[in-house]
Amino acid sequence: MTGPAVHAATAMADVLTDELIRNGVTEAVLSPGSRSAPLALALHEADRTGRLRLHVRIDERSAAFLALGLAKASRRPVPVLCTSGTAAANFHPAVVEADLSCVPLLVLTADRPPELRDTGAPQTIDQIRLYGGAVRWFCETGVPERRTGAVAYWRSLAARAYGHSAGSHHGPPGPVHLNIAFRAPLVPTQDDKPDPWPEPLAGRPGAEPWCRPTPPRSVQGDPLPDTGRGVLLLGDGCADPAPLIAHAQRAGWPVLAEPTSGGRYGPNALTAHPHLLRAPGFLEAHRPDLVVSAGRPGLTRQQTALLEAARTHLLVPGLHPADPARTARAHTHPPVAQADSGSAAPPTSPWLASWLQADRAVREALDALLDDTPALTAPGLVRALARRLPPDSLLFTGPSLCIRDLDQHLHATSETRTHTVLANRGASGIDGVVSSAIGAALAHNGPSCALMGDLTLLHDHNGLLLGPAEPVPDLAILVVNNDGGGIFSLLEQAEHKEPFERVFGTPHGTDLAALAAATGTPHTLLTHPHQLTDALCGKGLRLIEVRTDRARDTALRAALQATADRAVAALLPGPT
Repeated sequence: MTGPAVHAATAMADVLTDELIRNGVTEAVLSPGSRSAPLALALHEADRTGRLRLHVRIDERSAAFLALGLAKASRRPVPVLCTSGTAAANFHPAVVEADLSCVPLLVLTADRPPELRDTGAPQTIDQIRLYGGAVRWFCETGVPERRTGAVAYWRSLAARAYGHSAGSHHGPPGPVHLNIAFRAPLVPTQDDKPDPWPEPLAGRPGAEPWCRPTPPRSVQGDPLPDTGRGVLLLGDGCADPAPLIAHAQRAGWPVLAEPTSGGRYGPNALTAHPHLLRAPGFLEAHRPDLVVSAGRPGLTRQQTALLEAARTHLLVPGLHPADPARTARAHTHPPVAQADSGSAAPPTSPWLASWLQADRAVREALDALLDDTPALTAPGLVRALARRLPPDSLLFTGPSLCIRDLDQHLHATSETRTHTVLANRGASGIDGVVSSAIGAALAHNGPSCALMGDLTLLHDHNGLLLGPAEPVPDLAILVVNNDGGGIFSLLEQAEHKEPFERVFGTPHGTDLAALAAATGTPHTLLTHPHQLTDALCGKGLRLIEVRTDRARDTALRAALQATADRAVAALLPGPT
């Protein structure tokens, strides 16, 4: 039995696309180019027939981060396609982030055939293992050939790539790189009359994948100690915080959860712990016997100080081990979720009560200071945003001060999280945040907001360039514009006054309204915090700018910490 009359490149592209969809792909991203044309046409046809949703971006770096955001929010592999040459190199930052944050990304780079490599042919670089150890699996697929057995090879290849990316091959999810060489003719023309394919191109009956990976074995959770003076520390990428939080509630431990951990909820969750741990004397008076950490905590130096102060640190390994302070004494599997017994919550221990009392005192003092600050400030704006997030909404936050302000002013919810907070915390870079947020919002398919600084926006403003046929997210991008890099004002570099502004502050004077107009993005300038609610109620992709003063924000952050210090000092026992 033979197949249709098609070119080899077309056959391979159609088979790979079909098999990826059978395995679970629902979204795909591409940047235009010639060498990748066979796969681009196959993805376009799949989009036209409703088998997947295609997104096209002219800039490869934006395209890769868009795919990263789609995959991060949907938790399923998303292919991103480009042509040969430096186009593939522009995928590298997103591949690094996907590796470190365990996001399933399928990187498809078109390439010249072997006979054109290292010959001076245009748009030709060495793409073999281009991303090094940052990918879970690499395959140089070979040039498609008209032969029996090719279909089984291509389908098994696609299934294996999907499985490695999804984490189904006994490893963590992450990026996979397929380097796909195509010979001319790349696409059929009206005059072409290819021979019938020597075998059917169809896959398994019933739209089944070519090969289903073996589900990973479930690991029996280890019992965690019920140490009286324990602390639960949850960082970014905590896969399932619920069993850990339940144990903390039974054991009477405070829960210190970063915004992107998904664990800032419940009666034991603190909201002012970044200020608490920095306050003089607090950690000395609250030295834990045990800290159990999960995810990738690392937003503040005070978290490191907590781990170093603990007598024992148990690490619950996530998708990536996270022990930057080298303090973990043992790795333990997370506890198995237990059914609610219906019994009353255990009485609050003096240890937990002390943490909760200090947290409430500091929270009230911080809120009072922000309430008495009439000017628009970054901390006040972030607090207002956190309070106004609609239920079931998505917040994608940028790096540097944005996520740290959110960490300091995001209140805990009562029982379970009501919204999702995401960020690129693998490499914690400034690049690709706009595109990642747009991808996450498209996958979320609901009200979404992105929080970022002006430099973060400028670094990826190409992400705002959406073609007329492209899906548009419901995403409000809230930009804190302090005309430069505010986080450096809090670091040691700020002591070097003469070079500081040019080398670290980096003012740019960009008119964000003009930038938004150039990309066709609606722009709103906020002049008062009360305007935020109405601004967030819009639809589509839109830019909300808030202009703040770097020096004033720096002074306010110092005042907030001083206020927290006084609140803590009032609770600590005085010298004897």
